[in-house]
Amino acid sequence: MKIKLLLDEDVHLALADSLHRRGYDVVHIQEMKRKGKSDAEQLAMAVFQKRCLFSFNVKNFVILHNQYVNEKREHWGIFASKQIPVGEALRKLLYKLGNTSHEAMKNQLKFL
Repeated sequence: MKIKLLLDEDVHLALADSLHRRGYDVVHIQEMKRKGKSDAEQLAMAVFQKRCLFSFNVKNFVILHNQYVNEKREHWGIFASKQIPVGEALRKLLYKLGNTSHEAMKNQLKFL
């Protein structure tokens, strides 16, 4: 099963379009009208929708991932990266998505 994605508001909106064109189930926070919500709220939404979250906000999502682990809470995965251009993000994310299943990402934190 392909990974379903939720892109955080700091990620290029164009990345969602590029992934859509390649057949991925992807939603951007901006499309959901959730801009300005906390990172914890965004991750909770990703969990609720069984989506893997992708963000350029590495520090906060490492902290949130660790909180989930310590509290024995589950999430559907987090991809994190420093801020990079949209083309590079697309290339790196496509590689990860092509080599990881939805189930394999459960409770995982991976860096691009």
